Amino acid sequence: MDMETNTPVNSILGSICIVLVETTHPGNIGAAARALVNMGLSDLRLVRPQAFPSPDATARAASGKALLSTARVFSSLDDAIADCGLIVGSTARARSVSWPVMSPSEMAPVVLDSSHHQRAAILFGRESCGLTNKQLDRCQLFVTAPVDADHASLNLASAVLLLAYELRKVALLRDDAAASDRSIIGKDLLATSGMVEGFVAHFQRVLHAAGFVERPSDKLFRKIRRIFTRRALEMDEINILRGVLSAIEKRIDGASNNR
Repeated sequence: MDMETNTPVNSILGSICIVLVETTHPGNIGAAARALVNMGLSDLRLVRPQAFPSPDATARAASGKALLSTARVFSSLDDAIADCGLIVGSTARARSVSWPVMSPSEMAPVVLDSSHHQRAAILFGRESCGLTNKQLDRCQLFVTAPVDADHASLNLASAVLLLAYELRKVALLRDDAAASDRSIIGKDLLATSGMVEGFVAHFQRVLHAAGFVERPSDKLFRKIRRIFTRRALEMDEINILRGVLSAIEKRIDGASNNR
């Protein structure tokens, strides 16, 4: 099938990165790259792939071979998304903690609106089990395809193509100026994932210093993280929160020194 090309649309889509996390089969990386170039996306990032580069990936990539050559490999998810604002996690599993879950068609305009101001990321997990809870903790939004409940498993490349198609379809329906005017996320820059992780680590440190937490509790900190990441935080908001934490730390240090 011949694909419609549109350079301005490809430029808009260029601010969206697709992150494949711990991919098991290299052929799926190649097939995903082919799907991405079909839809005009050009930023592919790989986190700890089991095998890459690989002849299997190259063979499955077809027209996506050039994208494979520019794909970046990272040793951690945090490094892969450190420069991104909005982070979207693809998942098919129900979660114990409630947060926004969208269909692909609902997700596309939100990601495109955010990507006009800074880079956005969509994460895909391992073929057998998807993204872990810890990896999903890095996301503000989640997307799930409305597939048949009796046949819910999607091939990785098929899932990538489905979401990439929705992004391209929406991008073709709007021009750059119109998208900026009706931004859902807002015109203020979002805090990058790296900034959010720095704040969360700072918050945990202050809770320990204040005596609120005496021993590590992953469950508690997951719930605390969700309080602050239920929506995408702006850079100014992170700076204010870090300032508050620094003031609290000074008071704690002062009280300790006066004992």
